[in-house]
Amino acid sequence: MKLLIVSAVFPPEPVVSSQLSFDIAENMAENGNAVTVICPRPTRPLGYIFADSARITGNISKVVLNSYTCAESKIFGRFRESLSFGIHCFRFIRDNHKDFDVIYANTWPLFAQYYLIKAANKYGIPIVLHIQDLYPESIAEKQRGLIKKLLLFLFIPLDKYILKKCSKVIAISFPMMEYIVKTRKVENSKVYVVRNWQNDSDFINSFQKKRVDRAEFVFMYLGTINPSASVDTMIHAFGRAKLPKAKLIIAGEGSNKSDCIKVAHQYPGKIIEFISAPLEKVHEIQQQADVLLLPLKKGIAKTATPSKLTAYMFSGKPIIACVEEESDTATCILEANCGFVVEPENPSSLAMSMETIYLTDKVILAGYGKNGLDYAINNLSKEKNLKRLQSLITDEN
Repeated sequence: MKLLIVSAVFPPEPVVSSQLSFDIAENMAENGNAVTVICPRPTRPLGYIFADSARITGNISKVVLNSYTCAESKIFGRFRESLSFGIHCFRFIRDNHKDFDVIYANTWPLFAQYYLIKAANKYGIPIVLHIQDLYPESIAEKQRGLIKKLLLFLFIPLDKYILKKCSKVIAISFPMMEYIVKTRKVENSKVYVVRNWQNDSDFINSFQKKRVDRAEFVFMYLGTINPSASVDTMIHAFGRAKLPKAKLIIAGEGSNKSDCIKVAHQYPGKIIEFISAPLEKVHEIQQQADVLLLPLKKGIAKTATPSKLTAYMFSGKPIIACVEEESDTATCILEANCGFVVEPENPSSLAMSMETIYLTDKVILAGYGKNGLDYAINNLSKEKNLKRLQSLITDEN
């Protein structure tokens, strides 16, 4: 089979979607398929220093398109980025469509998806579209009043068109699948759930290593520091909480990092560290934590499941998530019994949870962490989900 992978991010970018696309490319190539990957220049996260370290095998061809990129979280810049990448993808497929049997796409919504669908349909190539976030809802939740209503009015019909024209749609959670079927009127039979994965063996190996006792109790956030992440809420909560001998580590890069550093300076008596988090070191860095924090802006968790949840669970650490109780993230944590769920963007509630977990017996905390690891092994493993996604792609040939 000749497979085209269209990926909005790809190694050396240290983000989960990048690794997903790479794993799919590598796995399909190892199974004898000819794989071509097209992607833009690496930009995510903002502030990261890139080195082209992707392990490209002989059966994988990588083509970097010269499309416009916008690493900063700016609505018009992101719209332009999506439009530009979509047009470049259309032209590439127009010029090379005879070389491909199937397209797998994990790309920017909505304009890039639109042009990709147009190209695939025009040249009769089946396309499997992987949805990471629900748009326009994800971006509309960050807006207010008329702008929010206008975004929903203009772009939900476009998303309906895109999803209906796909051969298959991959959702990352069951609530997302149900929402797509209900609001986009897509046939239930062509929407599938495949959970995002991590390199779980790395996390399990790190979890099994002997613990090193530390003087401080460590709270940690590891991920992209962007507006959706609500990292400032976490900093304010840690600053207000009564936590003697505690440390907050914020690991990662992103467009809001400098603003969050300024917020941390408001609490000079607290130990707050900002560090880098190379993708290959995530499993090691997270083992430094006693508790992992997952804050999100209001409404974000209703339309997306953050990929860091998988990495957190595989680390075998208790989790405090600042998300709505009706979200998939909250459901996973509560089902696994691996931590606590508190209201998003509420520093006072988060501070209280931090104080509670700080005083919790270490044996109980270890139990929460083990529960999360067991849940991840049974539901979020790379082996299970990669195999399922590969079969969905192969069946289109």
